[in-house]
Amino acid sequence: MMAGAAEQPIFTTRAHVFQIDSATKKEWVPASKTSVSVSYYYDSARNTYRIISVDGSKAIVNSTITPNMTFTKTSQKFGQWSDPRANTVYGLGFATEQELTKFIEKFKEIKELTRQAAGLKQPEVNGTDNHAPSPQPTRQTMHQRTNSLSSIQNESGSLRERRNSFTQGGTNGLPASTSTEAQLKYENDRLKLALAQSSANAKKWEVELQTLKNNNARLTAALQESTANVEEWKKQLAAYKEESVRLKKRLLDHDKGAGGDPLMVGQLTDQLERIRLENHNKQEEIKRLTSQLQEFALKDAQAASLQSRIQTLEEENHSLSLRLQDSQRQLQECRSSKEQDSRELVRLQEILGAKLSELYDTHETILSVIRRESNS
Repeated sequence: MMAGAAEQPIFTTRAHVFQIDSATKKEWVPASKTSVSVSYYYDSARNTYRIISVDGSKAIVNSTITPNMTFTKTSQKFGQWSDPRANTVYGLGFATEQELTKFIEKFKEIKELTRQAAGLKQPEVNGTDNHAPSPQPTRQTMHQRTNSLSSIQNESGSLRERRNSFTQGGTNGLPASTSTEAQLKYENDRLKLALAQSSANAKKWEVELQTLKNNNARLTAALQESTANVEEWKKQLAAYKEESVRLKKRLLDHDKGAGGDPLMVGQLTDQLERIRLENHNKQEEIKRLTSQLQEFALKDAQAASLQSRIQTLEEENHSLSLRLQDSQRQLQECRSSKEQDSRELVRLQEILGAKLSELYDTHETILSVIRRESNS
C-alpha cells in the first residue's frame, strides 16, 4: 500500500534497505541495489505513523509504527527493527553515523506519540459508583461463599505450584540468542574463514616467490658468466675474422705467384675452413645466450608481479584482521548485554516469586476467614 492522500511525509533520509532472510533468520537480503529514500509518514485520518520506502514502483518498506516497536543500533552505521505485522525484520544502512542518529531520534519521538495516542483511546474500565449502597451479608450470600470454597481450594494448588516455580529462580526460561548476536556470529565465522584462506594463499605465494628468487639468483649468475663468455667470444671472433682476412690475402698472393707451394695452400685452406666452422659455432652460441637472456628478463617480470600480489594479499590480511577484531568486539558486547539481561530476568523472577508468595499467604488468609464465616 502506497502513501495515501491523507498521509504527509514528516522526515526523509536515504539509506540501503535490507530484510532478514525468512528461511535462515540470520542473513540479510538487500532489498535495494543502491541507497533509496526512507520516509516517516503521518496519516491524519487514522492518527498513525508509517515508515515507507519505494524503489522505483515497488514499496520495499511499509511498516506501521506501534508503541511496542524498538529500533536497535547494531553497528556504527546500521540499525534494525522488527515488524510483527509484516512478520519480518528490516535493516537500514546509512552513509554516516549522524544520519543513523537522526533516524533513531525521530523513531523514538514518533513511538512516544503513538504511545500517547494509544493511551487516549483506552476506555475506562476500573470506574466504580461510590454512591451505590454496600450490600449486607445474608444467609444466601454465605451459602454462595461456601459453595465457592471448594473451587477456591482447587485453584490454590495451581497457585502454589506457580509460586514454587518462580521462587526457585529457574533459568530455563531465558530468552534465546537475538538475531543480532546470530548475525555477528555468522559474520565472525565468515571473516575467520576468509582470513584463513587469505593466509594460506599468502604462504603459498611466499614459497613460490622464494623459489623464483633462488632461480633468479642462479640464472643471474649464469647470465653474468654467459655475458662474460660472449664478450670473450666476440673478441675471439674478431681475431678469427682478421686471421681469415689475412689468410685469404696470403692465399690470393700464393695463387698469383707462379711458384706457389701446393702444400702451404692446402694448409691455409684447411685453416680457413676450420676458422669458418668455429665462427658459425660461436654465432649459434651467441643466439642461444641471447634467447636465455630474454627468458631471464621474462622471469624477472613474473617475480615482480608475484611480489605485487603478495603485497596485496598482506594488505587484505591486515584489513580482514581488523574486521575480525571489530566483529569479535561486537560479539563480546552482545554477549555481555545478554548476560546482563539474563541477570535482570532472574531478578524479576525472584521479585515475581516473592509477590506470588505474598499473594498465596493473602489467599490462605482469605480462605481461613471464609471458613470461619461459613462455620458461624
